[in-house]
Amino acid sequence: MIVVDTGVLYAAIDRDDADHAASSRVMQDHIGSMLVPVPVVVETSWLIESRLGSATEVVFLRAVEAREVVPVDLEAADWSRVTELVEQYADLRLGLVDASVVALAERFGTVTVATLNHRDFRVVRPKHAAALELIP
Repeated sequence: MIVVDTGVLYAAIDRDDADHAASSRVMQDHIGSMLVPVPVVVETSWLIESRLGSATEVVFLRAVEAREVVPVDLEAADWSRVTELVEQYADLRLGLVDASVVALAERFGTVTVATLNHRDFRVVRPKHAAALELIP
């Protein structure tokens, strides 16, 4: 299982994005084993609609509907951890979306995160591992 961040989802659908090929490869290699926090789904959907239009947003939503990516709701403990992380990494301006990625990685015991935001995720230290493994 891997946890997927917004940038990879967006780049995989935007053929003009510089990270399209690498992000598409990650998506293809992990179909059915991608955990996507609901805040990431919301942020990705908003970005797609605002930059690429409603028709492309529907393509993304159909992938969610088909469970090619698995949206995962945050549980009470995840919300507590998200709050902790946002407070702890305030200097990074980590925010809800990125903190939810870390919280799910911790809950599911995975260290692999698909993200284009290596700057922030290299700094964050999860509770269950020394560091996160970032792809692509």
